[in-house]
Amino acid sequence: MTLQRLLVFAPTRRAASETFVRANLAGLPFEVQAYFGDERPWNQPARLAYGLAVLLSKAFTRLGMLRLAGWPAAAVASRLIARHRPDLVLAEFGFHAVRVMEATHWAGVPLVVHFRGSDLSARCKLGVLRGRYLRLMGLAAGLICKSQPMAQTLQALGAPQQRILISASGANARLFHGGAPAEAPAICLAVGRFVAKKGPLHTIRAFAAQPHGQLWMVGEGPLLLEAKALAAQLKMGDRIRFLGVRTQEEVAVLMRQVRVFVQHSRVAADGDSEGNPVAVMEAQLSGLPVVATRHAGIPEVVIDGQTGLLVDEGDVNAMAAAIELLLLDPALCAQFGAAGRCHVAEGFTLERHLADLSRFLIQTYAKTKMSA
Repeated sequence: MTLQRLLVFAPTRRAASETFVRANLAGLPFEVQAYFGDERPWNQPARLAYGLAVLLSKAFTRLGMLRLAGWPAAAVASRLIARHRPDLVLAEFGFHAVRVMEATHWAGVPLVVHFRGSDLSARCKLGVLRGRYLRLMGLAAGLICKSQPMAQTLQALGAPQQRILISASGANARLFHGGAPAEAPAICLAVGRFVAKKGPLHTIRAFAAQPHGQLWMVGEGPLLLEAKALAAQLKMGDRIRFLGVRTQEEVAVLMRQVRVFVQHSRVAADGDSEGNPVAVMEAQLSGLPVVATRHAGIPEVVIDGQTGLLVDEGDVNAMAAAIELLLLDPALCAQFGAAGRCHVAEGFTLERHLADLSRFLIQTYAKTKMSA
């Protein structure tokens, strides 16, 4: 007997930044049913019940009633498991997995948890839920994360190494291709939410510290107004463009129009950290050189001095120098871009991720059946 039916629980599928959740749903080769904590359609009672239960679980978590917070969503999830009879349950994000983990335990259905980044770093998640994560490590049959540092955190929480798959979400080769940085104008592109761990203010300061080219920034978030104010303060109005939220297809087109991709990822004040930013993989697959930081899983994707240039977190001057070097050397951009395209094509595509994820789910299911 092999894995056929998969039930997915996730906090959301609508967020523009969470393309990986939608990619998993579309690309996994199983019969997939999915429920989302932010969906409450009145004409679909099961989805409404799950959404309301998650809302209640969130309220209990904010009140510090962590054990009680696991019961509302678990109660509804238990009914959904009985209804769909899945072979395996996949929970996206660790903080969401703790809401449904007891339901899988009651039903005797193996649970695999997909950790993404903030759920294993931010104090509002890892810090608050550490005790619940210890329980989760004992219940989960499999754990997926984005980078070596995340795997180390899971092991520190008690997860056996043999239950962990490290797999970056991967870039979509059907969309991201065709960049020609040597022929492109001196434009840098940054793609990501305007939040502290993406370092948009550091990116702006670094770009402003050198005199060449333009910076295009895609995304929105709580730091967007501060970023615009900083650009105005630095008198960068004619050199920095804020492009708002763009679809993956639109971002892919933008990557074919620029010379360099930039991202100053860093550990935020609350501990929030990247897993392995997909935009960095998308840029390299497009053929762009990358200027980024030695943060989280980025050094696993960007080879310093071969596919891009890495600087320490917070080092604005070093990032400015790296940006200036690449903007002034189109031939070096082409060299780094070609190497980056090959590197990501070999190990960090969406197709590779889905193949690794599918294989891991099948193997995890088989192991649970053998040990039953």
